[in-house]
Amino acid sequence: MSVNLTAMVPLRSEIRRYTGEHARHVHDYVQIMFALQGRMELEIGAHGAFADMSCGMVIPAGIEHGFMTTPQTQMFVIERPHLAGFSRVRRFAVTSACRDSARQGDVTWLLEQVLQAPNILARRGIDLTQLDAALAACLHETWNTARMASLFFLSPQRFHARLLELTGTTPQDYLRNRRFDAAERCLRCGMSLEAAALHVGYRSASALSFALKRDRQLSTRQLRAH
Repeated sequence: MSVNLTAMVPLRSEIRRYTGEHARHVHDYVQIMFALQGRMELEIGAHGAFADMSCGMVIPAGIEHGFMTTPQTQMFVIERPHLAGFSRVRRFAVTSACRDSARQGDVTWLLEQVLQAPNILARRGIDLTQLDAALAACLHETWNTARMASLFFLSPQRFHARLLELTGTTPQDYLRNRRFDAAERCLRCGMSLEAAALHVGYRSASALSFALKRDRQLSTRQLRAH
């Protein structure tokens, strides 16, 4: 698609931090947004939607909307006057390249990508805050992909694909990293290696020690030194 970039200078573009619920309101400019961290639940007109790290939203001027976010959500937001191509509510796919460009402030490239990005149909999302809380409460238990998927009423296959799209990691890699994070915190607080292993779901101290050295190049001695 050919884009007139001189006509596409944004009114404003920035990374914003949100927490909590915001009442319904209307803007006289277009908002284009997606998450760099967290998730935003939206009510646009009479319909529910969301924006996260893999799914962005175009909210045209004059459309009433409200939203609620998970704690410490960071959104990249572009606000601009009316322009052909941004005149309807649209859910679009966000790539890792889009997120990188947002952090670097390359707005012209981003607008091109949003115009060319495939539309995404309404679908169930994955709330990473909810997933992290569920895992943290029961890290010592068995978590297969099907159990994680059931939290969001998704099939294991769809959950695998969505989490990979959202985080760049598979469900089991995501779980492993949450276990390593928790184990590091426990060891730095003085918990024994044996107790930390049981707390995060490893069968033995030696298994946890081996995994930390293999995946994070960390020893128990290094962790306790900090």
